[in-house]
Formats: sequence, C-alpha cells, structure tokens
Amino acid sequence: MSEDLLRYDLMIEAALRDVVRETMEIVARDGLPGEHHFYITFQTKFPGVKVPDYLAKQYADEMTIVLQYQFFGLKIENDSIHVTLSFNNVKEDLVVPIESITTFADPSVNFALQFQTGDDDEGGEGDDDTPDKNGGGDGKEDDGKRGEVISLDKFRKK
Repeated sequence: MSEDLLRYDLMIEAALRDVVRETMEIVARDGLPGEHHFYITFQTKFPGVKVPDYLAKQYADEMTIVLQYQFFGLKIENDSIHVTLSFNNVKEDLVVPIESITTFADPSVNFALQFQTGDDDEGGEGDDDTPDKNGGGDGKEDDGKRGEVISLDKFRKK
C-alpha cells in the first residue's frame, strides 16, 4: 500500500473540529435547542487554554465541562470557545481552544467525536481514568443544580 501523502486523516480531523466550531457558533447565537447539551473534554495544558489555577491543578491533564445548565456568555473567538461556568457557586471564565478538545459529545442524540491528542498521534484514545469536571448550563439563572463528576466511557468507542 502506498503512503498517504495527502494526510486525509488530518483533513478529516480538521473537518470534524469544524463541526464543533459550527455547533458552538449556533448555540452562542441561538441558545441550546431542545434537549441538546454537550460534554467537552480538553487538554488543560494546551497553549491558549485559560482556566482558574485551582482547576488547572485539580485537572492537570484533561478536564471535562458540561454545557447544559448555568453557562453564560458563550462566544467563539479566534478558534476558541469562551464561556463562563459556575463551579461551587463561583462563576469562572474559561477559554478552550477548539484544537485542545479531545472529546465532544451530545448525549441527547448519542453523538460523540473523539480527536487525536498529538500532531501525529495514531491512537487517539484518552486515559480512561482521567477525572472529569462538570460545570455549565444553558444561560438560565442559577437553579441550584451543582456540578458532578462524570465519566465519558459510555461515549467512547471500545
């Protein structure tokens, strides 16, 4: 078999990241439709990621946020997601470059994308034991719901 000099794998990855970007642009403009909500896992050490220091220490490699309840000010700028989430009743601003995302899931329609984590990473599988952080919402006022630790195992292809 000949070598893939066109790097279709990278083109497909870029196209799938565009799905995430376009989805977030629609939600930023129109809000979450129906029962849609998102689990977004990203690399916390990726260049351009901005999270509070205490969260970066707690989730040194990867963090998962949930955009369902209690999220505010969602916007897309320069290929990054900017959002304010509530963590233990404290609103925090986060910046998540789309390139830092390792998993994007919408469990309401059983949809998930898993991305390669390195430039030439062949595996694309994340660490199944990575703790995940839940925060977020749909822009509504605080309804008393709190974040919880979640597992993305049910969205990962085995």
